[in-house]
Amino acid sequence: MLTTRFVDGAPNWIDVGAPDLDGARSFYGGLFGWRFRSAGPGAGGYGFFQLDGRTVAGGTRTAPEQGPPSWTVYFRSADAEETAKAAEQAHGGVLVRPMDVRDQGRMAVLADRADAVFGVWQPGRTQGVDMAGEPGSLCWVELYTPDVAAAAAFYHRALGLETFAASFPDGAYTCVNPAEGGEDSVFGGIVALADDPAGKRTGAYWLPYFEVTDTDAALDKALELGGTVRVSATDVPGVGRVARLADPYGARFAVIRSAPPRT
Repeated sequence: MLTTRFVDGAPNWIDVGAPDLDGARSFYGGLFGWRFRSAGPGAGGYGFFQLDGRTVAGGTRTAPEQGPPSWTVYFRSADAEETAKAAEQAHGGVLVRPMDVRDQGRMAVLADRADAVFGVWQPGRTQGVDMAGEPGSLCWVELYTPDVAAAAAFYHRALGLETFAASFPDGAYTCVNPAEGGEDSVFGGIVALADDPAGKRTGAYWLPYFEVTDTDAALDKALELGGTVRVSATDVPGVGRVARLADPYGARFAVIRSAPPRT
């Protein structure tokens, strides 16, 4: 699972784009207890979702020409320029060229060879989110893609990520970890897009998971607040109880009550 001991290649930031930021604030505030704090008058409306005073995500208003509402996962990079160049050389794309975000860091928005959008964050004063792996915060990410092997090769070249196979009752699962820390630093997985029927219509994407104390209660609350259920709450042996949802604007995410660590 994720921690805030960030290393190169690990997710260290996440943000959501929505056409109605006030509506997104209301939805995620009701669901996770997040409060929104503006990044200031020069930030173009961007701001921070916080829980108990700690930043868990970012949020911004997006226009239709910027694409559908979605969550973007950012990965730590020691050099955003070099990561963007590596992504292009691996047949990906650069959607937003590397740019400074005041003195907080340097960011870029990229796409892999299957057009899944992701970001990179090169830390300045801001290393990343303040919480990870705790209730109400990011704890896992999954890439849904048409070609698992090709995706693994792309992210190895662009971000230095490594993969390994884990066995579950339903079959093998491709886990992802940064080179530093090995398999013990696993933070996500790569899943065949065919396992998400709705994804076939929208293409490859990264799906963030947020830890919750009660998956069924979170699902019910999301519905009450105007969200939708993409996959109902399901028990995954050894992993936890999972549900895949979307906010009122269609941004996809998942919630999980993780299973206790094996002793």
